[in-house]
Amino acid sequence: MVAQIIDGKALAARLRDQVRTEVEHFKRSTGRPIGLATVLVGDDPASEVYVNSKRKLSRETGIQDHHRRLPANATQEQVAQTLDELANDPAVSGILLQLPLPAHLDAKALIDRIPWNKDVDGLTTTSAGRLARNIEGLIPCTPAGVMSLLEDEGVQLQGAHAVVVGRSDLVGKPLAQLLLQKNATVTIAHSKTKDLAATTHQAQILIAAAGVPHLIGAEHIAPGTVVIDVGIHRTPEGLIGDVDFNAAQGKASRITPVPGGVGPMTIAELLRNTLKAAWLQS
Repeated sequence: MVAQIIDGKALAARLRDQVRTEVEHFKRSTGRPIGLATVLVGDDPASEVYVNSKRKLSRETGIQDHHRRLPANATQEQVAQTLDELANDPAVSGILLQLPLPAHLDAKALIDRIPWNKDVDGLTTTSAGRLARNIEGLIPCTPAGVMSLLEDEGVQLQGAHAVVVGRSDLVGKPLAQLLLQKNATVTIAHSKTKDLAATTHQAQILIAAAGVPHLIGAEHIAPGTVVIDVGIHRTPEGLIGDVDFNAAQGKASRITPVPGGVGPMTIAELLRNTLKAAWLQS
């Protein structure tokens, strides 16, 4: 068996085309533009690359770019003031505070200053609560991207056993909730799980989001499993994921590559969240 590759780049391109069309519809219907504010604190090279990519693709879909950059030594009060200004700006539909922040800043407190209906990363306490209660809101982008990939592939979720390896607030926990909402049976494992292979071997759908390079090998995967790799790590040999792709290809039925799998979907879902936020505010 050689696994079928799930092409996240192709689906992300289709979703961005849809967003572009719907942004134009929003403008015609409301007479208002849509704006995304990205806030970058410091000079982390990886964060700068991510933010620039988000800004470029948002402009290409007709979303206005409201970028704010603050120095690495910005105080908690200075970052909070910037977020408050954006929250009160009617031209800003969505606010994204790029993580990680410099160590002296309280990221959770700053994220919670973002109004839930502008929280396009879906990370505020209110957004998390709305997701937990299955109330309409803005869903974290990477879990939303994973769900879109599974839906586009026609993967049966109802009654399926999904194992999520990873328990972060950003991916693992919200993804488990989204899978439960689709009536999957969900197990959450992580890097400290005893006999991880025994747990993951039960999965029909295996999602690796622990942030550990090549944590998942062939011994973790039952034949025919759908494998989604959320991890991304820079190595001298290039980008790799949480899954040993070469080893997994002989066991999985379908698998996302790194790069080109979940990564492009995260930005596509950010743009969809920005559009949704604009409608929520209108």
